[in-house]
Amino acid sequence: QLQLVESGGGLVQPGGSLRLSCAASGFTLDQFTIGWFRQAPGKEREGVSCISRSDRTTYYADSAKGRFTISRDNAKNTVYLQMNSLKPADTAVYYCAVSGYFMCSAYRYPQPIDFGSWGQGTQVTVSS
Repeated sequence: QLQLVESGGGLVQPGGSLRLSCAASGFTLDQFTIGWFRQAPGKEREGVSCISRSDRTTYYADSAKGRFTISRDNAKNTVYLQMNSLKPADTAVYYCAVSGYFMCSAYRYPQPIDFGSWGQGTQVTVSS
């Protein structure tokens, strides 16, 4: 059974950092493009970042550029999202998902519809 489990969320003050993890079971992540998405209350799910199978290309939404970094550890079958300089606007439930066909590139927005095997999400709250 394919399963993704996100962790690492929590309550953090503005300017703080969190590292989200996305651990896979039942399949190996290095065969897929991995995407991080988020959904704030009352808003649609949006793409935040993705990383290609080869790790050569990544994408960051404008809101994440310069603050977030996506990476993967194939030995641990885990993908990470390092989030620095967090803002209240980053408050959302964060999800990871995989795609077997979406080609992640720096200029191509990852649409949620192109991804599957969604995890349950992890809550990130940025507040003083």
